[in-house]
Amino acid sequence: MSLTRASRIARSPPVRTFATAANVRIKSPLTGLAPAIRERAEQLSAGWKGTNASGETTKNYIGGQFVESKADKLIDVVDPSTQTLLTRVPETTSTEFDSAVDAASHAYKSWSRTSILTRQRFALELQHQIRKNADAIANSIVLEQGKTFADAHGDVLRGLQVVETACGITSTLLGDKIEVSKDMDTETRRLPLGVCASIAPFNFPAMIPLWTIPMAAVTGNTLIVKPSERDPGAAMIIAELCERADLPPGVLNVVHGTVPTVNGICDHPDIKAISFVGGDRAGKHIYERGTKNGKRVQANMGAKNHAVIMPDANKNTALNSILGAAFGAAGQRCMAISVAVLVGNAQSWLPELVERAKKLKVNGGFEKGADLGPLISPAAKQRVTGLIASVEEEGGRILLDGRNIEVPGYPDGNFVGPTVVEAVTTMRCYKEEIFGPVLVVISADTLDDALDIVNANKYGNGTAIFTQSGATARKFEREVEVGQIGINVPIPVPLPMFSWSGNKASFLGDIAFYGKSGIDFYTHSKTITSLWKAEDAIGNKASVDMPTMR
Repeated sequence: MSLTRASRIARSPPVRTFATAANVRIKSPLTGLAPAIRERAEQLSAGWKGTNASGETTKNYIGGQFVESKADKLIDVVDPSTQTLLTRVPETTSTEFDSAVDAASHAYKSWSRTSILTRQRFALELQHQIRKNADAIANSIVLEQGKTFADAHGDVLRGLQVVETACGITSTLLGDKIEVSKDMDTETRRLPLGVCASIAPFNFPAMIPLWTIPMAAVTGNTLIVKPSERDPGAAMIIAELCERADLPPGVLNVVHGTVPTVNGICDHPDIKAISFVGGDRAGKHIYERGTKNGKRVQANMGAKNHAVIMPDANKNTALNSILGAAFGAAGQRCMAISVAVLVGNAQSWLPELVERAKKLKVNGGFEKGADLGPLISPAAKQRVTGLIASVEEEGGRILLDGRNIEVPGYPDGNFVGPTVVEAVTTMRCYKEEIFGPVLVVISADTLDDALDIVNANKYGNGTAIFTQSGATARKFEREVEVGQIGINVPIPVPLPMFSWSGNKASFLGDIAFYGKSGIDFYTHSKTITSLWKAEDAIGNKASVDMPTMR
């Protein structure tokens, strides 16, 4: 494979902006896959009821049944490494969507009254099922999304951790009670909301559904999940694992589609809450439409995460950490490090940063040694290469250009190699979320200058600083206006005993994902004050006297 400074940006308009470009020919099912990969696709198709990787249609999951949709519109899901058709996803019809909500509403009547021990047992069994079937979920992610196999397993693991934390619901759902006056008690209970919905993005097809399914279920809610139409396979496998974990029919339902399905979720009066992870445009639409209809909404959206590298940082650790966080998953992470701020003498490390980036291996996700795979679609590749081109157009420098990378054995893949550019904060490549393997390098003279750069950015998902000074780290974490901060940690995503805490333009809503906040999101409080006077107790000693009127 080669990295070259030359560029040629595809100009033809996309046929489907979410999947393909007009100059890309989709291959027939299985034909474009190497024998070993084809075998994995066939195993997925044969082994799971709801998903398919051999060209058949992905099913809806409604009321405990995997059912074929009667939709007229089907959306192609294509392997981003080869452009091979894997499955077709239905635009779930309004009738099917209403059936899913009806199933969830019916199941809620009994599930919300089910013992918390039974709901806990579901979470315990689900984590066992996920561990047992992690390879199958990872295979689906690599085929549909393009991640490396190791990274796909990481996707599953971070979701599994939320399931494991949900197993502690018998402790975390405890209410409060106190005797406020003689014989008068006040108690607060946490009760489920009802039918909830989860709208997942393409970049974490397992982790995001697993942020919501266990938390909604153990708190007594029922759930409608809409996975990304680009890679629904992982969610369908997880739905079947929930079934194997004895989740009753209707507690979890899976529907598919694009804007019509999303609008149905926002508008349906029986849906009480919506959890969304994805881009700015969709997130703002869902938040505004959902809250207008009286729903509780949490929306995690775009990001521009900065890593500040101080001159006293451990050079080897800092450079390797930044490269992994910038280019892992081909940069398609909302917590990717997309901006490196080199402070003072650390600016001299830039040539070595570029040389190390050149050594990263771009390949198909199943290939051994692959560090990053393709982008999700030709349209995504076109957008990323366009933003790279804008660097030189606006006066910046492209130090490492991955636009014309060639990957042996994968001539049709949506590949962009690691790219490093020098820019300033007024350029498009800095102001827009690239969502690709592009690291924007900014220079700053001092820590205060670096803080000004980070704080002026509209996003607040995550940031990191690399330093060996405790005082520098303390100043940074106190003054930086970002919700999730790493100190010598490049991707500071909180483990699920804590809660997600992205802020500013990266989040809309009042209650965050998983952890204590996750329980708050999926419950409402009921406070009861009761008075039972002890002196009013009826005596329990039998009387043998002749009854008389008193």
